[in-house]
Amino acid sequence: MLICIINPNTTKNMTERIEMVANKVASNGTTIVATNPKNGPESIEGYYDEVFCIPGILEEVFSNKEADAYIIGCFDDTGLDAVRTVTNKPVLGIGDSSYHIASCLAGTFSVITTLEPSVPILKNNLLKRGFDRICVNVSSVNIPVLDLENEDSNASSSIEKEIEKSINYYKAEAIVLGCAGMADFAEKLEEKYSIPVIEGVSSSIILAEGLIRMKKNTSKLGGYSYPNPKNYSGIFKQFSLK
Repeated sequence: MLICIINPNTTKNMTERIEMVANKVASNGTTIVATNPKNGPESIEGYYDEVFCIPGILEEVFSNKEADAYIIGCFDDTGLDAVRTVTNKPVLGIGDSSYHIASCLAGTFSVITTLEPSVPILKNNLLKRGFDRICVNVSSVNIPVLDLENEDSNASSSIEKEIEKSINYYKAEAIVLGCAGMADFAEKLEEKYSIPVIEGVSSSIILAEGLIRMKKNTSKLGGYSYPNPKNYSGIFKQFSLK
């Protein structure tokens, strides 16, 4: 099995962290290829950043055609639908995968993400996928993505405060960590609070392996059908499908 996980931002250090987490849960015989675009923002923190990530994500898909499945390593599921139109291989987002895993383990869950601009994006995704009925809250810790590794940011304690609020006030039965950069916190937080704490990288690897084993492909009827051939101009000329 060959799984390509694409970090949509250009920060190589984050790509390496994603790869490390992915390899921890990958089965024997599964090869993980972790990559990121050469062009685009250094982090994704809202609608504006997302726009400039998608061309780079598509470039990485086209450069890794031998993969058996693709994973979008941004919790916003940036470009997920677009990528599903250019391949029949399984394509998963770490956000969407987390919601599916959470729904298997608990009746309700809360999502904790980095910055406030991501909150409406995640709420829209939850609504789109039908998980809004069991997600009781989406909140942020107001820490930029690239500061999560910085000890001075107090990321761990900030996440803990949001978890306690989710459990005590919103009655969440599980916690979803809404950023690939938060993956390192999941194990210790789950041990401390004795409820499922889910991060998207592991979730998406597990689901991708299952879909590959089942020999399932992305449907090419309707919205995920291949794009109609046409010319693209200027800097997007390379994306022409004629």
